[in-house]
This record gives sequence, structure tokens and C-alpha cells, in this order.
Amino acid sequence: MIELMQSFDTSALLYIQDHLRSPILSALMVFFSTIGNVGLLWIALGLGLLISKRTRRGGFDLLICLALAYIVNDLVIKEIVARVRPYDAIENLTILVKPLHSFSFPSGHANSSFAAALALTLAFGKKGAWAYIPAALIAFSRCYVGVHYPSDVLAGMLVGTVVAWGTFLLLRKYVKTDFVRKKVE
Repeated sequence: MIELMQSFDTSALLYIQDHLRSPILSALMVFFSTIGNVGLLWIALGLGLLISKRTRRGGFDLLICLALAYIVNDLVIKEIVARVRPYDAIENLTILVKPLHSFSFPSGHANSSFAAALALTLAFGKKGAWAYIPAALIAFSRCYVGVHYPSDVLAGMLVGTVVAWGTFLLLRKYVKTDFVRKKVE
């Protein structure tokens, strides 16, 4: 099973490299990959949401979801699985960004992006669901630039979603303070 997944992952990355890359799309994917670095886009958004009382609870939930998703994904799962990056394993793969020094599985960019998108959707409904557009672009960009296998990205999406959902439920049940108010309807 693992060999089959590895074969699919390798074929998919080489297909992207050989058939989908173009100068304009490459610039766009490098951009999306970069704004996903260390969850920068999502952290900035969460901090911005803390400013207004109306959006403060959503910003708080978002930042807590991001922190817990990072811990579970990057500090626990990545260290246990310890999967090497595709550019270290696939001879003909060319990467479009600087090489990284962390493990590959699961994708931290996909993890933070989908944790953020779900947190924003749960906090703000349809308006928050728009976050899935940049989340999907950031996640796909990681395969496009050659630093993650598709299975890394799918696992990151799943971990981020599950952690965000669990965190949201716990926060709604146990965190009720003057600083963090209930969502304004």
C-alpha cells in the first residue's frame, strides 16, 4: 500500500512539473506558497479580527485553532512519520522555492490553511467559507513548487480540519470571557 501511494505521489509530481508548469502559473504558485509560510496569511488575518469586538471571537478561535493544528501536525505527526521531502527522493524533480529542512508529511501549509478556513467558516458562516479559495491554492501550490507529495497535502488538509473542528467545539463549550465574546448574529 505504501509503495502504491509513493508511486502515485511521484507520478503526480512529475506530471505537474512536466505538463502544468508555466511561467505565469509558476509565479502565482510561488506567491501562494510564500503567503502560506508559517501560516503568515492566517495569523495576520486572526490578529486583524481581534481588533473589532464584532469579530474578536472569530479571530481568537482562528488563532487557537492554528496553534493547536501546528502542534499536532508539525511537532507530533511530522516527527513520528519523518518522511523525506520529494526533491530528496525524486531524481528528476525540480523545486521552485528554497529547499526546506523539515519533514514532508503532513503538509504544514495545507494544515494551517484548512484549519483556518474551517475556523473562519464556523465563526462567520458563508463569508468565512471564502477562505477555502486561498486555502486550496496554498495547499496545491506545495505540490506545484515540488516540496510536498499530494498525500502530504491531503493529510495536512485532514489534520487541519479535524483539529480545527475539535478545537472549535472545545472553545465554544469552555471559553466564555469578557475578552472573547460570543459571535454577533
